[in-house]
Formats: sequence, C-alpha cells, structure tokens
Amino acid sequence: MQTGNRPVRMSDERPGTIYGRRLREARESYGYSQTDLGIAAGLDESGTGSLISRYENGIHLPRVDRQKLLAKTLELPLTYFYTEDDDAARLIAASSRSEKPVNKLIEIKRKRKRK
Repeated sequence: MQTGNRPVRMSDERPGTIYGRRLREARESYGYSQTDLGIAAGLDESGTGSLISRYENGIHLPRVDRQKLLAKTLELPLTYFYTEDDDAARLIAASSRSEKPVNKLIEIKRKRKRK
C-alpha cells in the first residue's frame, strides 16, 4: 500500500476500529508488547500476541468480558476504548494513569528472564 510517494508499513496504518486504536495506544503507552499484554491479562501465552493484534487491527472485537479484562489490566475505564475524540481519550487516560500496569510488566519480564 502506498500513500503519496512513500510506501506505508503495516505499523503506520491506523487500526480499523476505535476500540482497536485505543487498545494499541494504551498498550504502547505502558510499553507492553502484544504478547505481554495478553499474559498480563491472564490469557494463554501461546498465540496471545496474534490475538491482541487481531483486536487492534479490527479483525475481531473481543467479547465484553474480555474487553473489561483488558481495560482492568491497563487500569483504564472501558469508556476510554470507545471515546472517539482524541483529546477526550487523552484526558481519560491521563486521569486514570497508574503504576500497576508498569509493575505488572516488570514482573512479566522478570519471569520470562528466569525461563
């Protein structure tokens, strides 16, 4: 795919749904890989990265219970993931910012090093 004169990488493209876009923004804001987010949420480690990728790219929309689980993992209200206005979404994310996801990521990385 090309935009103007330069090729567009897949990572340059915006996710297909507002949910997917917000999920990616939230995940990246805490430095999580797709696999790390799935592990932090308690999902099965095998294939979790591709599952999160499908959510982010709008290929699949997770069930509400899984949306709530991912929101809780990232310490964000579910409404954040459906807020279309970028400024409003930033305000929600900033007011909800927590160290819990950061600490969880550190814990995951420590466990992976031991393996």
